[in-house]
Amino acid sequence: MEATFAGEIPTTIIIFGASGDLTRRKLVPALYDLAQGNFLPPSFAIMGTARSPYSDESFRTHLHEQLDLFSRAQPGEVPIWDEFAKQVFYHPLVYDNAESYKNLGERLAELEQEKAGNRLFYLATPPQLYETIIRQLGAAGLSTPRADGDGWSRIIVEKPFGHDLPSARTLNATLHQVFDEQQIYRIDHYLGKETVQDLIVFRFANTIFEPVWNRNYVDHVQITVAEQVDVASRAGYYDQAGVMRDMFQNHLLQLLTLTAMEPPAVFDPNALRDEKVKVLRALRAIPPDQVAQHTIRAQYRRYRDEEGVSPGSNTPTYALVRLHVDNWRWQGVPFYLRSGKALADKRSEIIIQFKCPPHTLFLAPEGSDLTPNRLALCIQPDEGMHLRFETKVPGAGMTMRSTDMEFHYGETFGAGTLPSAYERLLLDALHGDPSLFTRGDEIELAWSLIDPILEGWSQKDAPALVFYEAGTWGPPEADAFLAADHRRWHEGCRSQHEKRS
Repeated sequence: MEATFAGEIPTTIIIFGASGDLTRRKLVPALYDLAQGNFLPPSFAIMGTARSPYSDESFRTHLHEQLDLFSRAQPGEVPIWDEFAKQVFYHPLVYDNAESYKNLGERLAELEQEKAGNRLFYLATPPQLYETIIRQLGAAGLSTPRADGDGWSRIIVEKPFGHDLPSARTLNATLHQVFDEQQIYRIDHYLGKETVQDLIVFRFANTIFEPVWNRNYVDHVQITVAEQVDVASRAGYYDQAGVMRDMFQNHLLQLLTLTAMEPPAVFDPNALRDEKVKVLRALRAIPPDQVAQHTIRAQYRRYRDEEGVSPGSNTPTYALVRLHVDNWRWQGVPFYLRSGKALADKRSEIIIQFKCPPHTLFLAPEGSDLTPNRLALCIQPDEGMHLRFETKVPGAGMTMRSTDMEFHYGETFGAGTLPSAYERLLLDALHGDPSLFTRGDEIELAWSLIDPILEGWSQKDAPALVFYEAGTWGPPEADAFLAADHRRWHEGCRSQHEKRS
């Protein structure tokens, strides 16, 4: 990560919704770890703002209480909290009150010591407040850098970005009334994960994989984002969103675009995002009347008993979608995407299943078929990659066995070396690098693919919602779905149980 900042321009990070869990568990620990590594600007301040009546000191105490749980600072490192806390402030705010924003502007001017400072706004509030805050920032003149200096103004918008295509377009339009596109950073924390970024390096810095990264050699691709936890305290939100809005529209489609994209001409934010947009444009849409052929929706059995869930709710907590990328590289190669709550393990991975050799010379192990080569990109929890290939078992004859060649970040670079996703993304936003953020047209294209599926599921003749037991890998129908394509699910990365053992 780069640590260079030009000049001594004061930089203030203003967090809306600062009294919430996202700020306490993710944002401030990430900023603290960046400060520990000397990655923040020489003159910085963090201004928390929300409805809660904190003072500067009580807000600092609130953040510090459990910082050790959420920061990745190692025991024995020199603590910097006392110095860091001096740069943390709080300003109570009424989100729909213009006078509150005027007062906020005056407080920011005091912190910046009347210099034209840089301002990074972060929307960590519930999504229904986004448009109100954006309009108020514009009306108060806070979205525009002051004319008496070289400062900049940027805004980070958390997911979910809309709940369908029309609402996403409306939010984009509201943002563009106040901010230019180059000021807007739509965050998807999955893109900040080290292994997701490494997928770009893995593909385009190594000549041995790119020639076989296409329909001639790849049989299919599996993308899994599995969560072991249930909906817990998020039931009220989740029952309105479901797994498609919560995971597919953002995380899974982003992983698909990085897997399927063409090499950009240069490593430039716009060039990189242009290639991702091309993949989204090439994805074959699933019309509402075809969702039964290409999708499965499911719910874990005790979901309807969760507090905040509507009785008889049909909100899916698990989904499987088969997609096709209609271009020369991927024509005919299915991409199977699945995600769910209350599954057997926490695991996010991309599996590239290669085709079997066209002619088999050797006998496979008794009772099994020849195993095709398989590449597993492990995003979490044990970041790394596995390449499975066939080897000869020592001894007489030509008996084969599958073997994994493994790389894991923790083993190679040491435990605790991976920065959190929020560290990387916050630092990129401070540097003005939008490479790992989602562009407005990406958001809208993703919703244009998800909306028809949701529409199909809402119709009277929609395929039935199926059920699965918590602690399993989903409904039996998901296994049958792949079996009908003469394929099966693979688990290419270490499980939590395997790590503990």
